[in-house]
Amino acid sequence: MENLKETCLLGYHQGKGAKLEAFAGYLMPIVYTSIIEEHNSVRNNVGMFDVSHMGEILVKGKDTCSYVDHVFSNEITSKPDGKVVYGMLLYEKGTIVDDLLVYKISDQECLLVVNASNTGKDYTWLVEQSDGFDVTVANLSDDYGQIAIQGPNAEATIKDLFDIDLSELGFYTFAFKNILDCKVIVSRTGYTGEDGFEIYGDPMAIRLIWDAFDAVGVTPCGLGARDTLRFEAALPLYGHEISDEITPVGAGLKMFVRFEKNDFIGKQALEEQIESGLKRRLVGLELLQTAIPREGYPVYSGDNEIGYVTTGYLSITLKKPIAMAMVDVDHAKIGTEIAVKIRNKLVPGVVRDRKFLQKNYKK
Repeated sequence: MENLKETCLLGYHQGKGAKLEAFAGYLMPIVYTSIIEEHNSVRNNVGMFDVSHMGEILVKGKDTCSYVDHVFSNEITSKPDGKVVYGMLLYEKGTIVDDLLVYKISDQECLLVVNASNTGKDYTWLVEQSDGFDVTVANLSDDYGQIAIQGPNAEATIKDLFDIDLSELGFYTFAFKNILDCKVIVSRTGYTGEDGFEIYGDPMAIRLIWDAFDAVGVTPCGLGARDTLRFEAALPLYGHEISDEITPVGAGLKMFVRFEKNDFIGKQALEEQIESGLKRRLVGLELLQTAIPREGYPVYSGDNEIGYVTTGYLSITLKKPIAMAMVDVDHAKIGTEIAVKIRNKLVPGVVRDRKFLQKNYKK
């Protein structure tokens, strides 16, 4: 575990006896007690995640909006201050550099929150694309810690503990707040399919806020539960459902691409892909026998291999084996009979939608 970065909450994780593993260059908690217990805490009550490993890149300058719209699949210029927008950075060939959240602070300032494993790559790429724009691009990842507090009781927990009413904070919006005399950003966002918030602040602030949540019994959750929760909500993970070999169209994320913009990196390639037709696309699968369809397992139609599992679990909430998979478009129709090869056995299943679970966002 040499040369791994540490988040500002590592001491807490060690003190709680969390199972720690390398993830995206950081030493991160995978589980504290059990993935099932932590998963259910978020689905039914409230849980908190250390997500301080995520990257924060600040874009400032008079061309901020036009620059972001040039590199970003979605659109930011028309959005009001305080809006959070999900989308992707794309290569010219239309494949995905990374998926991210853009926080519009003002017309001249946006905070880009990117995946930890891609922060260095994203920063370099963003700087390279800034030629000709009056902007500065700064990697501020080491200046921030971040807590995700998620679950149906997240809002009430924050109100009771800090006397802060977030009921008027809409879905995918943010505001600057003072918590425990610390200036932080609070956004109504998350990665679990439940209502919840993400809190950004300097490392000292994040330690204070985390300890306050811990003192009132909020369940600490590791990356294991984070993955099972995001999977049930059919939310993509870079390196699985999206990558530098997959486009937003193939990943079923076309709704986060604003083709009506004049131009953006990757636009032409995506339009050509739509015109020529997809070869593979992302689908949901459900197995008809109890077996776990793990990442990378091949998907078959008869004797023909037609794709592969991107993420799969025995769903904790639904208690049945489901997966997301990239398959040939000829076999992507809902109801198509398929099989997943698990330990040299073909386990029968069926293509289904990816709405595994009703999301409980507060709109």
